[in-house]
Amino acid sequence: MTLASTIPQAALPSPSTAVWQLGPLPLRAYALCIIAGIVVACVVTERRLRQRGVAPGAVLDIAVWAVPTGIIGARIYHVITSPEKYFGAGGEPLKAFAIWEGGLGIWGAVAGGALGAWFAARQLGIPFTVVADALAPGLPLAQAVGRLGNWFNNELYGGLTTLPWGLRVHDMDPSNPGHAKTIDGEPVLLPGLYHPTFLYEALWNVGVAALVLFLDRKLRLGKGRAFALYVMGYTAGRFWIELMRTDEATHILGVRLNVFTAALVFVGALIYFLRVRGPREYLVPIGGPASAPAATGGDVSQVDLSQRGAGAQATAPEGYRVVSEEQFRAYRDTGVAPDAAVVDDDMPGPGGPAPAVDDDTPGPGATGDDAPDDREAGEVPAGEVPAGDVPAGDERAGTTGPRATDRES
Repeated sequence: MTLASTIPQAALPSPSTAVWQLGPLPLRAYALCIIAGIVVACVVTERRLRQRGVAPGAVLDIAVWAVPTGIIGARIYHVITSPEKYFGAGGEPLKAFAIWEGGLGIWGAVAGGALGAWFAARQLGIPFTVVADALAPGLPLAQAVGRLGNWFNNELYGGLTTLPWGLRVHDMDPSNPGHAKTIDGEPVLLPGLYHPTFLYEALWNVGVAALVLFLDRKLRLGKGRAFALYVMGYTAGRFWIELMRTDEATHILGVRLNVFTAALVFVGALIYFLRVRGPREYLVPIGGPASAPAATGGDVSQVDLSQRGAGAQATAPEGYRVVSEEQFRAYRDTGVAPDAAVVDDDMPGPGGPAPAVDDDTPGPGATGDDAPDDREAGEVPAGEVPAGDVPAGDERAGTTGPRATDRES
């Protein structure tokens, strides 16, 4: 061990403190990074959901379920795959609940979060594949932000290196979590410099997010294929980064368990990506629009503020119906939902996607100003179903979801 003052400056530094006291409340860097990552994922996912026709704020309804189940799943995976620290000789079982000290497995986080997101999507009447594809670029960005928590905790680094971006690593004090050991008031560093594998993964994840955004825009991915692309990109990077890590881990045949996990998950995602086909899914609301369309263009004095106020109070739709891109564009422009029979007949097959919709333009659920509406109050155009009246035999997207009469208030 060496003192911090004796280490050359040509290296990446590490914090010697990962927790600060705000009165009686401890502020832990690891937790703050996770929260920041969740916010990033929610912002990206909200934007992409609204571009596909989902009502504003739906991502919060999904996050209420996905975030807790994701954290629980991440911790369970970590504890199961690294049991010695908690249940081995000299282990502390209660430490299994100390998530602020680090130890969240991404595989468990994705599995647990997917379960929570599926349940929330079912309640909202949104196809789960729409949610997954909307989340695809936001999740790796969230992971990149969360990896900064490992930097504060001085953990998840690789072997010794002489590279100019080698990392200084503090010898953290287990009796004072979140703080480095000190000698004469100076934080103690481990000898040498180390590969910042957490940083490698963070940068890789940013690249995966960019790849998903690019290919999703170019190929119009749907049916969960954008999420499968994210999984392939992440696991490809995790495979080689995992081989560089030197922290404690469960080994099989001398290889870290997560190396096998990354390879198996990559193969599964690749099979899904190659086998599943279909156009990108867009949604129109059932049981009334997510937000009433308002007139656009012209002089602001011509806008009926009383009607806009009434539209702002519109409740969330009972569910959604999957439509083609062409039908969604028409709905976005006119505010008139296509008939269910037309939707069933006109949905394009895998070989014939409809004309593209500009992803930079939010759908009808984004704001109240997306589509013109010159109708008088109470007037219902021909062919349009009044809010709350669902045609007989019509079903929302996702036939397994609960009907309006079954949903909890």
